[in-house]
Amino acid sequence: MAKAARAWTQVLARYRQPSNSRSIFEIAVTVVPLVALWALAWATLDIGYWLALPLAIAAGAFMVRLFAIQHDCGHGAFFSKRSANDWIGRIASVLTLTPYEVWRRMHATHHASTGNLDKRGFGDVDTLTVEEYRARSFWGRLRYRLYRHPLIMFGLGPAYLFIVQHRLPIGLMRDGWRPWVSTMANNLAIVLVAGLLIWLVGIKAFLLIHLPVLLLSASVGVWLFFVQHQFEHTKWDSDPDWNLHEAALHGSSHYDLPAFLRWFTANIGIHHVHHLSSRIPYYRLPNVLRDYPELRDVGRLTLIQSFRCVRLVLWDETQRRLVSFREARASAR
Repeated sequence: MAKAARAWTQVLARYRQPSNSRSIFEIAVTVVPLVALWALAWATLDIGYWLALPLAIAAGAFMVRLFAIQHDCGHGAFFSKRSANDWIGRIASVLTLTPYEVWRRMHATHHASTGNLDKRGFGDVDTLTVEEYRARSFWGRLRYRLYRHPLIMFGLGPAYLFIVQHRLPIGLMRDGWRPWVSTMANNLAIVLVAGLLIWLVGIKAFLLIHLPVLLLSASVGVWLFFVQHQFEHTKWDSDPDWNLHEAALHGSSHYDLPAFLRWFTANIGIHHVHHLSSRIPYYRLPNVLRDYPELRDVGRLTLIQSFRCVRLVLWDETQRRLVSFREARASAR
């Protein structure tokens, strides 16, 4: 018999202790290849961009992994000491263009409210119910359709989010001076690092190499976050019926990727377990599925199945599932 969602949190508590030596190793096998591939891409520019671009794209894959390390640091999951988590997270945030403290607070809000229809809009993908969409004006519907279009959601949107929006403490602008200090310090560090690289390699080489790294990692990051909660039988409830642990277990997917993609995405696809116990380091998440195979099929999505999630854009409160615009029209008839 499957355990109740809340009971799983007690079961998973024993996986929460990080290994500092393993965490250092994970940083090394992420940062060293990232730097080496970036340098190699620069060194091969004179040979031809056809050779440098694939190397930059490969570096982008390691940037995704670096963001996963920052993510775990934000949860206090990567090192046993909070100060170590925070400083590694801050350093990583300079490369990921994501101010650490601001993102950590917004992401904590996401964990505390995921799947709650009355607390949408904090660190999640904007999602309307069918009735909310029908109640919008023509222009309101058009804006939502544009926002949910794949070219915006996974192309222009990620670039805007990481390059532009993260430069201000969006969502926390009225919460005192701390979010501003975090964001401005992050901006200053980004300018200094970018300036040093431009001084070393030139602005043309910097843009030719680093823009693909940033754009690829940003798009992949948004895609992963999207698939983790935007699947057909996710779970959304109004506040009176919402339960934190049920939303964590059944409102988050198990994105069952091929082994090499699991490595590059740092097991973040085991997202239902992560939401149940966010203090588990990503390298211990596979151990949970090994020890408790009944969790493997909860919210499971394969790589092929995940592409179908793009068309799911509205929450149907009657059918209690995400539906497409076409399905919403059909139900209206």
